[in-house]
Amino acid sequence: MSSNCCGTKKQKLNYYYCSTCGTSQNGRLQPSTIMAMSDMCFYCFEVLYRELHDLEEPRTPSFSNDPYPLFVSWKIGKDKRLRGCIGTFSAMRLHSGLREYAITSALRDFRFSPITRDEIQRLTVSVSILQGFEEGRGYLDWTLGVHGIRIEFYNERGSKRTATFLPQIATEEGWDQTQTIDSLLRKGGYRAQITPETRRSIKLTRYTSQECHMSYSEYHEMLEKQSHYDSQLVKLQC
Repeated sequence: MSSNCCGTKKQKLNYYYCSTCGTSQNGRLQPSTIMAMSDMCFYCFEVLYRELHDLEEPRTPSFSNDPYPLFVSWKIGKDKRLRGCIGTFSAMRLHSGLREYAITSALRDFRFSPITRDEIQRLTVSVSILQGFEEGRGYLDWTLGVHGIRIEFYNERGSKRTATFLPQIATEEGWDQTQTIDSLLRKGGYRAQITPETRRSIKLTRYTSQECHMSYSEYHEMLEKQSHYDSQLVKLQC
């Protein structure tokens, strides 16, 4: 079962239910070459596992702590059913950002009940690091399977709304560009008839995403390797 990682919010674009860059002085997002590494997924599992079992926070990770926009999503079972996806377009330090959104997406996504201890062994986590933000010249100025899109629009009541889809959503759903835009408008709360004029009135921003995925079994395997390495290191020190 595929899932729609999207988000909506009035006015300010900084907190999204699912879906890099720095910000220059004029507020424009600049591209980066950061890779979403497996260590980031491992860290998200560590954070969630310890949160669910009332353990102390994991040790500080070794990957970059530079600031980036990011999303963390959790899926469950063989069909990868969505269990939570929340992220931010505001650049956050990776260590604190991943820690915050690993927990928020798992336990505080209002669309789902909180993830429980019994579910953790069936989970897969995905980390998306967003980059390359560019303003589109129109609602079709983006490429399927390459770009995520963020739109701003006014609903039928005249209220400003926003919504986003991460890059993989359209291809997972089998949508063309127009179907993707219409689906995103609906997700953003647009209830009136969608016309060509409605689509043309949209302000669209496109972006790319670097992603990594990790299942619980992969996390557990990595955890065992790390524990073995730590024990060997202790022996050497002794």
